[in-house]
Amino acid sequence: MDSKPPKSVVKRDPEGTRRRILEAAKSQFAKFGLAGARTDAIAEVAGSNERMLYYYFGSKELLYVAVLEAMYADYAKKESELDLSGLEPRKAMAALATSIWAHLWDNPEWIGLINNENLHQGRYLKTSKKLSETISPVVDVVRSILVRGADVGQFRSGIDPLDFYVTVVGMGYYIASNRFTISAFTGRDYARQSDRAKIWEMHLEILGAYLHSTTLAAVR
Repeated sequence: MDSKPPKSVVKRDPEGTRRRILEAAKSQFAKFGLAGARTDAIAEVAGSNERMLYYYFGSKELLYVAVLEAMYADYAKKESELDLSGLEPRKAMAALATSIWAHLWDNPEWIGLINNENLHQGRYLKTSKKLSETISPVVDVVRSILVRGADVGQFRSGIDPLDFYVTVVGMGYYIASNRFTISAFTGRDYARQSDRAKIWEMHLEILGAYLHSTTLAAVR
């Protein structure tokens, strides 16, 4: 009697499945927003099924929050791991700023997700218990550079690291998120590296003037 061939063993990869669902969801939410993205489309792109999507994330809304958390965590990890300790404070701050700006251009889905969540007035991010853990490391990097700069006389003291960080992000975010409308009404395309490098240089000079000046508050 012939023996039956052994059954093939299906190797389970829960982390891989979860990661693929997150990646697929990031793309879908960035393109279509929370309302427009479909769970069946996300599952299909991920090579999975809707049952697994709900198994790992519970709901479409919780998957959306997980995507936002992962996005901010990846960004914070990248920026906080920059090796800036060997640079003088002025160069360290310039390196951090240009890294943040480059991240916005290199990750267009980031812009789409942020814009979509702003349409929701930050409602879903506010439900996250992990968000503060992702923002703090980057602000700590800014704080460390500001302290070093003040200690050696390159920066003035008393600069709020969170305010400074938000200002740096805002400079890069406006150009990256509005590049199409800026191009339409001015004819200048900041997607071109040469134009982008020029405005980054201007932004760095503005930041440098603020870091050094002790008289800006007096002229307001």
